[in-house]
Amino acid sequence: MTPIPARVPDPCVRRLAATLYGYAFLSELVLLYPVYALLFSDTGLSVWQISSLFVIWSASSILLEVPSGAWADAVSRRLLLCLAPLVTAAGFALWVLTPSYPAFAAGFVLWGAGGALASGALEALVFTELDRCGAAGRYARVLGRARTAETLAVLASIVLAGPVLAAGGYPAVGAASVLACLLAAAVATRFPERRDAGRRGTPEGDPPDDGDGLGWWASLRAGVAEAHADRSVRAAVLLVAAVTAVWGALDEYTPLLARDTGVGAATVPLLLLLTWVGVSVGGLLAPLGERLTRRGYAGLLALAALALAGGALLGRPVGFVAVAVAFCGFQLATVLADARLQARITGPGRATVTSLAGMTTDLTIVAVYGGYGLVASAAGNGVAFAVAAVPYLLVAVLLAVGRRGRRVARAAGTSGRRRSGARSAA
Repeated sequence: MTPIPARVPDPCVRRLAATLYGYAFLSELVLLYPVYALLFSDTGLSVWQISSLFVIWSASSILLEVPSGAWADAVSRRLLLCLAPLVTAAGFALWVLTPSYPAFAAGFVLWGAGGALASGALEALVFTELDRCGAAGRYARVLGRARTAETLAVLASIVLAGPVLAAGGYPAVGAASVLACLLAAAVATRFPERRDAGRRGTPEGDPPDDGDGLGWWASLRAGVAEAHADRSVRAAVLLVAAVTAVWGALDEYTPLLARDTGVGAATVPLLLLLTWVGVSVGGLLAPLGERLTRRGYAGLLALAALALAGGALLGRPVGFVAVAVAFCGFQLATVLADARLQARITGPGRATVTSLAGMTTDLTIVAVYGGYGLVASAAGNGVAFAVAAVPYLLVAVLLAVGRRGRRVARAAGTSGRRRSGARSAA
């Protein structure tokens, strides 16, 4: 993992980090999160219609993910971070002003577009600016704290949504969500972005490597080409998707798993709170996680997978302690995987490559949804969670033996060439 610098660099790091934490918190402080399904149902939508809205949401995110990343590389990452919450706010306003299926569908398209605008651009901007400050090694801990800020915002949304809904109904909840998005856009204007100079350490006058001066199509091609041609970048993109997608999809099903433990409906949120605490702690553990070796990272994934399977199969409320531990490990692994990806990108399409990882993750999540539905329908939620842990064990094995396997293969190839040379000489 990227080494941690001995001393904290100049105040530019603190300014960037403070802006990032504020932006992350406000972007997720959306009081509609806990109640939008109720809004859809109260408007008269059927379960099928609600499910179709989720498909529209996922499709818009997937289709716009990579093009928006290339746009961020070509124009301005800060600009896209300002636009993202504004586009999302427009979608939320549609929901509460004209509640209907077409308005909900349009709102999800806007929400998906807003997420795509920020995805890739945020990570690329943060890494690039930290690098300019001489603090690229702090990326994992800064990003981990930002993820924790997002989690705390979600928890605050859960706590505040009920009282605000009781006081002012869906219009009040929607207005609070739009306000949070507007504040996030205002905070985004404080992000530093210097795109007129090369990367730290490049000679004076060298062409910039952050995408400045490239058009949209050139930025798109540069990012896709790097992900395709550079094996280490491609492996890092796949690792981000493999680590992030499964537990990201499982999060949607944790209420069902909690209900299967036999607790009452009022207790389900308390069990879910455990998982969110685990996610928060996982983000804060990033500085310790940076010290993990390749095998240590594999061990982290394996332990988290075993905790997930064991807690889910237990079928009791206490099992959620293990599930929370698993989510803690997966959050930490996700932050470290993203840091690994950023450290390996060297070309001008940093946001594009990051968006490719996001698109791959989204596609994998859709596949996990389908697989989960099949397994849960046949064997129950506990078994489905346990089966979902298997990919993490496979990834852990590949990481643990991959490098040794390549060394053995190279040694075997060298030995074979020597034997062949000996026979020829004879």
